[in-house]
Amino acid sequence: MKYLVVIEEGKTSWGAHVPDLPGCVAVGESKEEVLELIKEAIDFHIDDLNSTAQPIPSPSSDSTFIETYVA
Repeated sequence: MKYLVVIEEGKTSWGAHVPDLPGCVAVGESKEEVLELIKEAIDFHIDDLNSTAQPIPSPSSDSTFIETYVA
């Protein structure tokens, strides 16, 4: 499965979350690190859902960029 991951750069770190897996988040010192950590978080999250016999949400989020002009 492919899940949408939202990545955000903060003042001192990078954050990531998965809209289709509530509570699945990661924080790292670099974009590369947060990508590695969110992959691990997704795997852990899905393993936890499996082990507790909960349904695994299907990926359903999408993204797009909207262009706007700033005066």
